[in-house]
Amino acid sequence: MKVLLILNDPPYGTERSYNGLRLGGALIKQEGVEARIFLLGDAAACAKSGQKVPPGYYSVEHLLSVVTRRGGEVGVCGTCMDARGIADEELADGAQRSTLDRLTAWTVDADKVLVF
Repeated sequence: MKVLLILNDPPYGTERSYNGLRLGGALIKQEGVEARIFLLGDAAACAKSGQKVPPGYYSVEHLLSVVTRRGGEVGVCGTCMDARGIADEELADGAQRSTLDRLTAWTVDADKVLVF
Protein backbone atom coordinates (compact mmCIF):
# COMPACT_ATOMS: atom_id res chain seq x y z
CA MET A 1 0.00 0.00 0.00
CA LYS A 2 1.24 3.50 -0.83
CA VAL A 3 0.43 6.27 1.65
CA LEU A 4 0.99 9.99 1.13
CA LEU A 5 0.95 12.32 4.11
CA ILE A 6 0.63 16.04 3.37
CA LEU A 7 1.68 18.29 6.25
CA ASN A 8 0.79 21.99 6.40
CA ASP A 9 1.55 23.16 9.95
CA PRO A 10 4.84 24.45 11.38
CA PRO A 11 7.13 21.99 13.17
CA TYR A 12 6.39 23.46 16.59
CA GLY A 13 3.48 25.39 18.08
CA THR A 14 0.83 22.87 17.06
CA GLU A 15 1.04 19.09 17.10
CA ARG A 16 -0.32 18.37 13.62
CA SER A 17 3.05 17.98 11.91
CA TYR A 18 4.37 16.09 14.92
CA ASN A 19 1.47 13.64 14.75
CA GLY A 20 1.71 13.33 10.97
CA LEU A 21 5.39 12.45 11.24
CA ARG A 22 4.73 10.00 14.05
CA LEU A 23 2.14 8.28 11.88
CA GLY A 24 4.53 8.31 8.91
CA GLY A 25 7.18 6.64 11.05
CA ALA A 26 4.74 3.99 12.25
CA LEU A 27 3.46 3.33 8.72
CA ILE A 28 6.91 2.94 7.18
CA LYS A 29 7.68 0.21 9.72
CA GLN A 30 4.76 -1.90 8.47
CA GLU A 31 5.54 -4.59 5.93
CA GLY A 32 4.25 -3.74 2.47
CA VAL A 33 3.67 -0.04 3.22
CA GLU A 34 5.41 2.74 1.33
CA ALA A 35 5.18 6.19 2.88
CA ARG A 36 5.81 9.57 1.32
CA ILE A 37 5.59 12.90 3.08
CA PHE A 38 5.10 16.25 1.38
CA LEU A 39 5.70 19.43 3.37
CA LEU A 40 3.66 22.48 2.34
CA GLY A 41 3.43 26.00 3.73
CA ASP A 42 4.80 26.36 7.24
CA ALA A 43 5.53 22.62 7.33
CA ALA A 44 8.51 23.30 5.04
CA ALA A 45 10.37 24.27 8.23
CA CYS A 46 9.99 20.67 9.46
CA ALA A 47 12.79 19.73 7.05
CA LYS A 48 15.25 22.35 8.30
CA SER A 49 18.42 20.67 9.49
CA GLY A 50 20.15 21.46 12.77
CA GLN A 51 17.03 21.89 14.88
CA LYS A 52 17.82 22.37 18.57
CA VAL A 53 15.04 21.64 21.03
CA PRO A 54 14.97 21.73 24.84
CA PRO A 55 15.80 18.47 26.64
CA GLY A 56 12.76 16.21 26.77
CA TYR A 57 11.03 17.94 23.85
CA TYR A 58 10.37 16.12 20.59
CA SER A 59 12.53 16.79 17.55
CA VAL A 60 10.65 16.99 14.26
CA GLU A 61 13.95 16.56 12.41
CA HIS A 62 14.46 13.22 14.20
CA LEU A 63 10.91 12.09 13.37
CA LEU A 64 11.53 12.92 9.72
CA SER A 65 14.72 10.87 9.74
CA VAL A 66 12.79 7.79 10.93
CA VAL A 67 10.87 7.89 7.65
CA THR A 68 13.82 8.59 5.37
CA ARG A 69 16.10 5.99 6.99
CA ARG A 70 13.52 3.34 6.16
CA GLY A 71 13.28 4.39 2.51
CA GLY A 72 10.39 6.86 2.73
CA GLU A 73 10.52 9.95 0.56
CA VAL A 74 10.15 13.51 1.82
CA GLY A 75 9.39 16.33 -0.57
CA VAL A 76 9.45 19.97 0.47
CA CYS A 77 7.56 22.58 -1.55
CA GLY A 78 10.23 24.71 -3.23
CA THR A 79 7.99 27.78 -3.37
CA CYS A 80 7.28 27.42 0.35
CA MET A 81 11.01 27.03 1.07
CA ASP A 82 11.79 30.20 -0.87
CA ALA A 83 9.05 32.16 0.93
CA ARG A 84 10.58 31.13 4.27
CA GLY A 85 14.22 31.65 3.30
CA ILE A 86 15.15 27.96 3.49
CA ALA A 87 17.97 27.04 1.12
CA ASP A 88 18.38 23.57 -0.41
CA GLU A 89 21.58 22.97 1.55
CA GLU A 90 19.72 23.60 4.82
CA LEU A 91 17.41 20.62 4.34
CA ALA A 92 17.68 17.63 6.65
CA ASP A 93 19.17 14.43 5.27
CA GLY A 94 16.73 12.66 2.99
CA ALA A 95 14.46 15.67 2.40
CA GLN A 96 14.50 17.25 -1.02
CA ARG A 97 13.18 20.38 -2.70
CA SER A 98 10.10 19.47 -4.63
CA THR A 99 7.30 20.85 -6.77
CA LEU A 100 3.54 20.86 -7.11
CA ASP A 101 3.99 18.55 -10.11
CA ARG A 102 5.65 15.96 -7.87
CA LEU A 103 2.91 16.34 -5.25
CA THR A 104 0.37 15.79 -8.01
CA ALA A 105 2.15 12.63 -9.20
CA TRP A 106 2.47 11.31 -5.63
CA THR A 107 -1.24 11.99 -5.02
CA VAL A 108 -2.30 10.11 -8.15
CA ASP A 109 0.05 7.23 -7.25
CA ALA A 110 -1.10 6.92 -3.61
CA ASP A 111 -3.65 4.44 -2.35
CA LYS A 112 -4.37 6.73 0.62
CA VAL A 113 -3.75 10.43 1.14
CA LEU A 114 -3.80 11.89 4.65
CA VAL A 115 -3.66 15.63 5.28
CA PHE A 116 -2.45 17.18 8.54
